[in-house]
Amino acid sequence: MKTNIVKTLAAGALMLFTATGFAQSKSEAIRPFHINVPEQTLTELRQRINATKWVDKETVNDQSQGVKLEQMQRLLKYWGTDYDWRNVEAKLNALPQFVTNIDGLDIHFIHVRSKHKNAMPLLLTHGWPGSVLEMVKAIGPLTDPTKYGGTADDAFDVVIPSMPGYGFSEKPKEPGWGVERMGRAWDVLMKRLDYQHYVSQGGDWGAVVADAMGRQAPEGLLGIHVNMPATVPADIANALKNGDLAPAGLSDKEKAAYASLNKLYTRGAGYAGMMVTRPETLGFGLTDSPVALASFFMDKFNDWTYSGGNAEKSLTKDEILDDITLYWVTGTAASAAQLYWENNNNNFNAVEQKTNEIKVPVAITVFPGEIYQAPKTWAERAYPHLTYFNEVKKGGHFAAWEEPQLFAEELRAAFKPLRK
Repeated sequence: MKTNIVKTLAAGALMLFTATGFAQSKSEAIRPFHINVPEQTLTELRQRINATKWVDKETVNDQSQGVKLEQMQRLLKYWGTDYDWRNVEAKLNALPQFVTNIDGLDIHFIHVRSKHKNAMPLLLTHGWPGSVLEMVKAIGPLTDPTKYGGTADDAFDVVIPSMPGYGFSEKPKEPGWGVERMGRAWDVLMKRLDYQHYVSQGGDWGAVVADAMGRQAPEGLLGIHVNMPATVPADIANALKNGDLAPAGLSDKEKAAYASLNKLYTRGAGYAGMMVTRPETLGFGLTDSPVALASFFMDKFNDWTYSGGNAEKSLTKDEILDDITLYWVTGTAASAAQLYWENNNNNFNAVEQKTNEIKVPVAITVFPGEIYQAPKTWAERAYPHLTYFNEVKKGGHFAAWEEPQLFAEELRAAFKPLRK
């Protein structure tokens, strides 16, 4: 076996990730995992960055044509010279990381146990274009609340899996890995870790997975929390689809939500249209070109952070590049996009997401920089078992990444009634 692909040190032993992946196994054993991207991969990346063929400057003064040339030139200059992937590699390797095979795929996950007794098991699911890196800053406030303004009774054990086709999890080799299958796999993971009761949380795709788990209601799932809820009523969804004006009789918050969604549908959803219909075609460019990958992601980071259109006001340049580089070294731009092809429902539409079928308690936090700010009136109609709803004053679509302390405080409050 060639060691330039992967090394396995022993049966059930440490798994070393390289540019092309890790050894795949049908074993249900939980195996330690360690990241070690070959230096050759990083050298080639810098060479590609520094050979970028640039587009012409945009003809407008805003971002209506997409991410601006000047921002991308600054970002790639740093990426190709001073950025150091080894820093985030060391940060991840300092955490307990594992791999286990579920339903035929090797699933990578971070698992941090709290030092406090009776900590609540918490499953955190990331989204696109994010990764497990979205959640890392929240691990401390969640697992060690006494250090971050909480009490021992607020503690969580945290499990953060990489979705199939994302990051260090194995890529699906066949259709069918949508949110329902993922939800079932996550329940297997939690039971395999010997958690008989747990809660599930997510934003973006993580919210769609959490909703799916709520519909499935596996034994032991106590409740879910989402920060991108599917609350849009059928009549509102139809009006948006038809390009109509906002229906009469909406409250101010409902009008604001309608305006945000209308902007997304008419000006901001092209990225999803490509992935829903042609993930493989799109993937060729994103997998081959660092600037294509970075600009595609940066467009959404700018739009979806609580930053006024400049993601670097909410996230550091290194944090942004950590995530983009993670997709590059794992070659997961196309496999991640395939999730949109698998699940092409409108993820904001309460009817299409069947939120009325969710059988467990539901908690929602609305962040001001989210794609749309879900009104409480819609949330109450969409989720029959809504037990917690709160609007906070900062943070965006990447809530745990942007505001880890506030995110942790929301989860403490949301899940407090469910603690055994």
